[in-house]
Amino acid sequence: MDAIQKHLRLYKIRRKVNIAPCLDLSLWAVIPGEQAGDIASSLAKCVDQALVLTPDPRTEVMGWRLITKKGANLSEIIPGSHIGNIEDYHRHRYKQGIPEGVKDLPPGVALPLESNLAYMNGISFTKGCYIGQELTARTHHMGVIRKRLLPVQFSAPLPKDSIPEGAEILTESGKSAGKFRAGGGQQADCTPALGMARVRKGRMRGEIPCRPKKNLFACIFVTKTVQSTFCHRVAVTVKGIYL
Repeated sequence: MDAIQKHLRLYKIRRKVNIAPCLDLSLWAVIPGEQAGDIASSLAKCVDQALVLTPDPRTEVMGWRLITKKGANLSEIIPGSHIGNIEDYHRHRYKQGIPEGVKDLPPGVALPLESNLAYMNGISFTKGCYIGQELTARTHHMGVIRKRLLPVQFSAPLPKDSIPEGAEILTESGKSAGKFRAGGGQQADCTPALGMARVRKGRMRGEIPCRPKKNLFACIFVTKTVQSTFCHRVAVTVKGIYL
């Protein structure tokens, strides 16, 4: 919390704005299930009971953002809703290829276009000056983006300490295929672990046997091209055998 407050204060300049955490409020992600039906209309009826209820601006599959008073009864605000945990939320966004936070988007490392932010209302190409505008605009107009942040799925169980963030993935010939960013562990029901990796597009033609450094052998291969709600993306499966 202190880090984000410090970061925001850098940009308030001379504005009379007070930046402080609201510890009496709770933030929720309202994600529609497969049998949700017309959830939008039911949410509209409950808007008076919420302090803020707005669609997630990144993509409609991420549902809505809800702010309530701490301790509010969610079943009264959204009848029939099921309260999950933070792991459920991260698995959902990893499955959709939605990066979030400093693990998926390391400050000073992640580039907006490589991170697909142009498809998630995260970049303006008409706004005035902002940090990184020149590089972002030039890359956009050249239309050449050689690396992309993509969702990855692990078919083998991850070790207890998972894979180190930023671990390099190498092809069998020793060439770099990309870097692992972050991911979640395998579920108790053996649902595959999911995560995000920045992958070189030129190394994703057909099956690409590859291995992260040290004692982990893995295979990355293209399973299919997926039409998501915000872009065409490539679904990638990572198979790991721990030696």
